[in-house]
Amino acid sequence: MKRFLIIFAIVPLAIAVVITACTWYIDAYADPYLYSTVQTVPRNRVGLLLGTSKWLSDGNRNMYFYNRMKAAADLYHSGRVQYLLVSGDNETIYYNEPREMKKELMRLLVPDTAIVLDHAGFSTFDSIIRSKKIFGQTSITVISQQFHNERAVFIARENGIVAVGYNAQDVDAYNGFKTRVRELLARVKVFLDLYIIHQQPRHLGKQIPIPPPRDTHP
Repeated sequence: MKRFLIIFAIVPLAIAVVITACTWYIDAYADPYLYSTVQTVPRNRVGLLLGTSKWLSDGNRNMYFYNRMKAAADLYHSGRVQYLLVSGDNETIYYNEPREMKKELMRLLVPDTAIVLDHAGFSTFDSIIRSKKIFGQTSITVISQQFHNERAVFIARENGIVAVGYNAQDVDAYNGFKTRVRELLARVKVFLDLYIIHQQPRHLGKQIPIPPPRDTHP
């Protein structure tokens, strides 16, 4: 019984230490490459916009979605990126994140010609790796909230992609609580994916080149 109690006490502590260490390392690694103002973010030909649902499970608007779309549109209109690679989940005919993101971007006056869709961005890992292996990008600006950008930039740079992150406005702590808890576990999974199981995207396929840089910007 004493041995059982010791194990029962040690296991949660070990899990907490692992989560804290993974979170701290990713935060420290990514911090120099994150930007929160349009004026300071470096120019890149392509911005990788990470997907999320337009609606919450209770039917309310998902502000993670709308804040990301605004951030991406701001980057495009300021000339900081020329194309937006919109990457999200399209696993069924009833759920299509890239389509909804494109519609919102066009509502924000981003032209159709500047939007490239990736329908197989089933996870952050998949979106990052596919941006290189399918769309041929070795330098990108990742667009999401800061906590998400930290993990995405870490994955990208560990895979030879020169990535920076542009931080969209976050949501309040109450509405973002579940997402932040999931993020803690996702950060541990990053190390498993990269260094232990050597994860690959669920779908690859033929390359889809993004057009060369344009001489001018609207």
